[in-house]
Amino acid sequence: MSGRVNSPWRVPGRGKWSLADTPTRLADESLDRKALKKKLKGEVKKICALQEQLYAHDHFSLLCVFQAMDAAGKDSTIRAVFTGVNPAGFQVSSFKKPSANELDQDFLWRSARALPQRGRIGVFNRSYYEECLVVRVHPQILQAQRLPPDSLDDGIWGRRLRSIANHERHLGENGTQVIKFFLNVSREEQAARFLSRLEEPEKNWKFSENDLKERAHWDAYMAAYEDTLRKTSTRAAPWYAIPADDKPRMRYEVAKVIRKHLEALPLAWPEVSPDTRSSFRDYAEQLRSGSV
Repeated sequence: MSGRVNSPWRVPGRGKWSLADTPTRLADESLDRKALKKKLKGEVKKICALQEQLYAHDHFSLLCVFQAMDAAGKDSTIRAVFTGVNPAGFQVSSFKKPSANELDQDFLWRSARALPQRGRIGVFNRSYYEECLVVRVHPQILQAQRLPPDSLDDGIWGRRLRSIANHERHLGENGTQVIKFFLNVSREEQAARFLSRLEEPEKNWKFSENDLKERAHWDAYMAAYEDTLRKTSTRAAPWYAIPADDKPRMRYEVAKVIRKHLEALPLAWPEVSPDTRSSFRDYAEQLRSGSV
């Protein structure tokens, strides 16, 4: 649908790629927080202008998927990057534990109901990818999904990833550009952020004992993320593994990718017909004279 967007953080769909070799912090830290904040503000301004055109054109939509380990900064990044975007053309959906009704459907059903309409930007704060990440790390969850017994074999993860890739290709063919962000925080930085939540009273509410329980499965999560990103990063729906140890730089890099994808869409302002345009002079005169 859109042209390929160049980024050093794009996960290649083919060839060698290792999550362990992907940086969580940039070696070049020449930009200070003030400079990064200014650059982010510039990107946000461009995103807001492009969103207006996306909304007016009404032929395409943009879906931004955010996945990460706990404390990587998903919420704050979404808030920072989309500040000022017209809410009439913007929506955020978060996906937590499935309800009983959702468990009676296929695993893509509940997210498909939340897809952005044409002309809108949609954000998934976590997504259908949880079914190949959390559920893969904790396969006992599958027992509650009442799946056919012959589907519960070792091939289930490959089949789910193929279903996701096919789903995203279908979305692209029907006007929804999907871009996906893995906010790549290090284990050490996650520990520091958890400690901050424990030691600073105003952040206590953010901490959960379950955070530590999931942290104990770090290696299993990294293996699941690497397999997932490699097998589902496609031209139609690329993954970007963004270094997340430095939050200001992470937000700026995310905003750049979103802006580039919006620019790559063949957007156009709606054209007014010649007959309608010829009437504009008369309408303007009526308004100036006060006759209407």
